[in-house]
Amino acid sequence: MAVETQAGVHNILSRTQGQRVSDGDTVSLVVPATRQLVLVWPQLGDFDSLEYAWWLRRGADSLATKGITVRAVGIGDRNSGKAFCAYTGFPEESLLLDPDGALHQELGLYPGLTLAVPGFNQRQNAWLNLLLMCAGIGSPGTLPEVFRGYLGDRNAPQLIEDEEVVQAPPLPPIKGEFFKRAGGKGFQRPFELATLRLRNMAEVLGKWNTYVPDVRHITQRGATYGLGDGKVVYEHCDRNILGFATNMGNPLSFLDEVDWG
Repeated sequence: MAVETQAGVHNILSRTQGQRVSDGDTVSLVVPATRQLVLVWPQLGDFDSLEYAWWLRRGADSLATKGITVRAVGIGDRNSGKAFCAYTGFPEESLLLDPDGALHQELGLYPGLTLAVPGFNQRQNAWLNLLLMCAGIGSPGTLPEVFRGYLGDRNAPQLIEDEEVVQAPPLPPIKGEFFKRAGGKGFQRPFELATLRLRNMAEVLGKWNTYVPDVRHITQRGATYGLGDGKVVYEHCDRNILGFATNMGNPLSFLDEVDWG
């Protein structure tokens, strides 16, 4: 069960420390800042973590203009963190590590399916639960979001520029203008988001043991917290795979709706 009071959440976040990817030092998650976005990510090899980082990179200028400091903590080790930052461009100095998901548990975040099949070991049960969640079981909203990635979304922004080349094995390199020919311009075209997700999947599967050193936590979900003026001013707790935002078509749109104080 999630922590019920904003004061309780703020207290937990304020005293949380973790290993920083950039130098290995143990530092505080919350920093002296008027406005801070605290991201509690699941496994660093999780679809949600990688996709969220992509949106943050896209929205970096907007975050800077609003004076919002971003810090994240994810499940993994320093090798996971190094690979994650190298691939996504997320700053190493802004990412902390939580190898056992202790913060997620303290915050009461959704652990995902935890079915235990007799005769299965811990690893086998973890994989079974993940596969079931990918099929939408214990993960409401996952399948519609997968389909949205293939079908497109006229209410979401365009994701790939015409001259951009996307490497998403096993597909050949795809130039952005392909999506223009397939569906138009100025909105999320069919297969556009699915292609970016395929690229993420290829990255993780090619370095699986690096990104996911411990499979026990592969179903764990995360959360987003906005801190302003010494209190929690925004909260979103994930309930499903590909559900890291209220508006998945534009995950950072909430930034304009928050009263940061």
